[in-house]
Amino acid sequence: MKILFVCTGNTCRSPMAEALLKHYKQEWEVRSAGVYAIDGGGSSYGTKQVLKENDIIHEHSSRLLRQGDIDWADFIFTMTENHKYAIFHQFPESVKKLFTLKEFTKNHPHDYDISDPFGGSVDVYRHTYKELDVLIKELQMKLENQE
Repeated sequence: MKILFVCTGNTCRSPMAEALLKHYKQEWEVRSAGVYAIDGGGSSYGTKQVLKENDIIHEHSSRLLRQGDIDWADFIFTMTENHKYAIFHQFPESVKKLFTLKEFTKNHPHDYDISDPFGGSVDVYRHTYKELDVLIKELQMKLENQE
């Protein structure tokens, strides 16, 4: 299984989601990228802090989303509907494997966006981590049932 998480800058939400799924499902291939990312940046301080607090080690370098990522992935999960639309407009062939994370888990019918903690306090990042942790566990169960 090849899973790609996408957010804006690939410094907060998508690397956090990547780290969580890698932690829970080590045999799956998991990557992240950003629709407006700059190649080679690190995770934000808040992301590093909350992952460390939860004993998750994750080395990360931000990456701009490219055609090769789209081709590689079995599933592409975005953090917001805007990310999903941006990807669809740039890579329309991705439509069959492109979902917001909340949309795919289907437990959040009216709110498909995960709020961006960028620039917020570590407590804001902790809130995002908790939200992502629940969603990644739901995602894992759903994908395991499809294998």
